Amino acid sequence: MKINTAEFIISNSDASKCPKDLLPEYAFIGRSNVGKSSLINMLTRHKSLAKTSARPGKTQLINHFLINKNWFLVDLPGYGYARVSKSTKATFQKFITDYFETREQLVCAFILIDSRLEPQKIDIEFINYLGESGIPFCLIFTKADKLGKTQVQKNVAAYKKHLLANDWEEMPQYFVTSSEDGTGRDDILKYIDTVNDEINSGSQF
Repeated sequence: MKINTAEFIISNSDASKCPKDLLPEYAFIGRSNVGKSSLINMLTRHKSLAKTSARPGKTQLINHFLINKNWFLVDLPGYGYARVSKSTKATFQKFITDYFETREQLVCAFILIDSRLEPQKIDIEFINYLGESGIPFCLIFTKADKLGKTQVQKNVAAYKKHLLANDWEEMPQYFVTSSEDGTGRDDILKYIDTVNDEINSGSQF
């Protein structure tokens, strides 16, 4: 897939106010310091489409970006650590949950995971939440350039081992990425392109 256009459409904190267009949506979510904004900018090749910050937790709204006029990339607030109050975190959790459980246009959620780390409880909990809710998702392991290939594979294998030991029949589809060198970009965009083609041929919406 070649991304020709990527434009910001709307930010809000209410899933019911998201765009009414019947276009497929791909949501990106992860812990607050996982490199989500950098990944989105890498995928779209727009250096400042998503706002990056040295302070985790900058994304605090549901952000819709229209890609190639035919699908939405949705940037969601990070879960876990963020320098915000408990009440604000509770608000985040509420509208994130509402988005996932009510948004019919959502065809896939990408859960971003720091490839440098062993399985984190908060990531596993979110993976299980989407699985139990029947929400289609893939995993994206970020920051692969920070480790050797062997160590990245080892950490991915640790997630697979953990999930298979806890009632998952198989490892969810995953991608290994680096926002620094573009690793994984083509694979993710090819996946989105394939899903979009399946939707268009089957008139899912």
